[in-house]
Formats: sequence, C-alpha cells, structure tokens
Amino acid sequence: MFTNFEEKAQIGVFGGSGFYKFLDDIEEIKIETPFGAPSDKIMLGKVNDKKVAFLPRHGRNHDILPHKINYKANVWAMKSLGVTRVISPCAVGSLQKEIAPGDFVICDQFVNFTSGRKDTFFEGPICTHISAADPYCPELRKLAIEIAEKNNVKVHKQGTMLVINGPRFSTKAESKFFTSQGWSVIGMTNYPESFLCRELNMCPVNISLVTDYDAGLVSDTEPVNHKAVIEIFNNNISNLKKVLFDLIEQIPNERLACNCSNTLADGRL
Repeated sequence: MFTNFEEKAQIGVFGGSGFYKFLDDIEEIKIETPFGAPSDKIMLGKVNDKKVAFLPRHGRNHDILPHKINYKANVWAMKSLGVTRVISPCAVGSLQKEIAPGDFVICDQFVNFTSGRKDTFFEGPICTHISAADPYCPELRKLAIEIAEKNNVKVHKQGTMLVINGPRFSTKAESKFFTSQGWSVIGMTNYPESFLCRELNMCPVNISLVTDYDAGLVSDTEPVNHKAVIEIFNNNISNLKKVLFDLIEQIPNERLACNCSNTLADGRL
C-alpha cells in the first residue's frame, strides 16, 4: 500500500478545537492523497530527536466542521510521511459528574453515533475485517497516563468516548440517555480518525480535554456553547502541550508492547 515514500516523521499529532499551532521552526508541506486534500498543510518539526507531523483537523482557521473533515485524507497523509504513532487530542464534554472541566481522559473505548462518514480504507475486492475491540494503543495509553500524572494533571485512566456527528450539541434528552449508558465523554471527531489509524497499522492514542458538562444535566449547569468550550480549552492548553511534548519525547523508537503494527494482517484471511 505504501512503498515509495520518504520518512519525514515518526509521530503524528492531530490538533482539534482551539489547538491550531503546536511546533516552532516548522516546514509546511502540501500532501496529495487518493482521497482528496487533507484539512491543511502538514507542519513538520522536531521535539528533541523525534520528527513530528502536526495537522489541525479543522484547518488552521477552524473552517471545517466535524462531519465535513476528510478523515481518510488526513490519516493517509500521516501514514505517507512514515508516521507510526498518532496522538489525537480533542475537546470533549463530560457525561459524568466526577469528570470535570479541565480534567484529562485517556479513553480506552469509543461508541460511534456518527452517520455517513467514510470510515474504512478497505472497500474490496479483498475482504477485510478489522477488530475494534481495543481501539487505542495500550502502550501509548499507559505512557500518556503516567506523563499526565507526573505533570500534576487530573487524569482519568480510562473512559468511553461517545462520538456524535455534530455540528450541533446534544439535546437534554439525548444527554440524559448518554449519561445513563455510563459513557464518559462526548465529542465529534475521534471517529473514524482513530480507527482509520488502526487500519493502517499505526498506534492511536486519544487525549480528551474536558471543556464542559454537555447539556449541563449531571452538574446542574448551563448547557454547553462553543464560546465556553474554546475558553476552557485555552485555559488548559499549556497543560496539554506539556503532556504532548513529554509524551513525544518518551515514546520508544520501537513498538514492543503493542500489536498495532499487525492490525491489518490480523484482519484478513
């Protein structure tokens, strides 16, 4: 699938709402993919000796809505640069009272409530069934939790992210139902992004930054609005960047504690 490309990056980072710039001293490159254009140019830089590719999934001007993001192009672009690990930070709403705005959640599961999104690279003729039982890389999850704790960030070590289509937020009835299912946080972008990374044998990890209490039911607060989301995110961007920089520095060069590189082989007869 990928044979002739130059390794320009080892680690990829997708930026979400409020997170449009990450690295200094960057090289911007335009990537063409079989699935159209990615959300923006890829920004290449370094964190110590690690080569990093950064892409704001909404575009640097936040002009691409969640259901309009070309996830396949974005993920393909990362893979084409040689990326093997992908970090996907995103702003989310809390569905449970004990998960407060400003907290981090290192999700271990997702529930997909989106519709109409292109969510696989494998549409034939080879029959391919990729397991999503454990959708995030266990090695990167463990490392992300340890680093968040070392940086004194309140972190929830597991959680289920509900991914909705957007761009609207939940009704109160929907939010009440989501909370009753025991799901942890709600967002609009982590599916199919993380799953597509798995399809291409990359290791995905999600770092969810909680910005609000969804429709406000579990905390008796006002329903979420986009202005409040960005305000909370901006107030915590320094914590996110500290965790990201430390995580990138400590990711081992070789993948020894996960099976993510064999995802495709395990999905075909």
